[in-house]
Amino acid sequence: MNNQSVELPLAKKPRLMFIDMARSIAILLMLEGHFVDDSLMLEYRDLNNPIYATWLYIRGFTSPIFLTVTGLVFIYLLLGKREEPYFSNLRVKKGFKRSLELLFWGFALQYYAFHVLQCIGVGIFSILILFGIYKLIRVIPLWIYYFVAGTLLFGFNLYLDQLPEFGVWPENAPYVIQNMFHGPGHRAIFPIVPWMGYTMYGAMLGSLLHDFKEQVKTWRAPLITITIGFIFYLFSKQILEGLDQLIGSPFVLNLGILDWLYMRFGMVLIALSSLMIIEKLIGDIKPNLFIKVGQNTLTIYIIHMMVLYGSLTGFGLNRLFHHRLNPWQVTLGALLFILLFVVFVKYLDQIKLKLDFILGPIRRFFNRIYGIK
Repeated sequence: MNNQSVELPLAKKPRLMFIDMARSIAILLMLEGHFVDDSLMLEYRDLNNPIYATWLYIRGFTSPIFLTVTGLVFIYLLLGKREEPYFSNLRVKKGFKRSLELLFWGFALQYYAFHVLQCIGVGIFSILILFGIYKLIRVIPLWIYYFVAGTLLFGFNLYLDQLPEFGVWPENAPYVIQNMFHGPGHRAIFPIVPWMGYTMYGAMLGSLLHDFKEQVKTWRAPLITITIGFIFYLFSKQILEGLDQLIGSPFVLNLGILDWLYMRFGMVLIALSSLMIIEKLIGDIKPNLFIKVGQNTLTIYIIHMMVLYGSLTGFGLNRLFHHRLNPWQVTLGALLFILLFVVFVKYLDQIKLKLDFILGPIRRFFNRIYGIK
């Protein structure tokens, strides 16, 4: 999902191609995941089937990768202009604009839910606010701000998990606010708590990558990252339960129930470090269609919602295939669905050029509002 991962262009120097690869993998996994989940017959959703269980397991890491990479990319680019005055920084202006765009499209596509676009939009807004505080108070390193924010977002899930089945939080807030955290009917598909924690941890990684970008070019960075990733992936529960014992009674928090969040973050670190290693082994990776897919995640997300679910249009493929396909049909359908968007991205620049008479004035109008030249 991402992104944001939300189509802010990458800086040309230095260019970390493993980030582009991660965004492409995340959006392709999202496309096949949504198609399979919506189309596969219910009788084939058997957790005892190793193929389905493996697919479901992998799918659980798609959103954490998408959300983490979004925070990583955004702050990495923002820090390229770290010393510029806050409100004169072009990246800050573009960030606030992007945040509003994501919220708009999120509610336009699914007005009843708080989904990944809204979560990313609020995440980018929060990254900018914390960056502004950091600019005022230069005592604490920037990555610590995002580490604390991510940890608090994960940790607050301890409280929300204890709410009754139909409980809401905050209780007396408007529906739209409740839906951002723990809304009625659980309409918050990707609520701020805990999912925005991945975006904050991504911003932490982006800050560290920028500050230690020379070390990123060495083998030390991916080896350290993959080691930490495996520690989180394999030992999150033991580490969190150990912290509980260290804190001691009467402040036992049952931190062990947060292990699934940190286990997934460990998988994200493993994936990113693996891509770092692949980039080093391959060498200079030229821009290509695969990389371009990851640079257009917002456009892909919007169009796939229209094509698959009928958002805005009222008619989507799910009217034809919803829970009606067997595994072989789903496999072929998912491949064709992915191919459709790869071809779409291939010709996206030409499509945008032909639509510039509509898109151009709209883009210039909103750029003037945000003071973007």
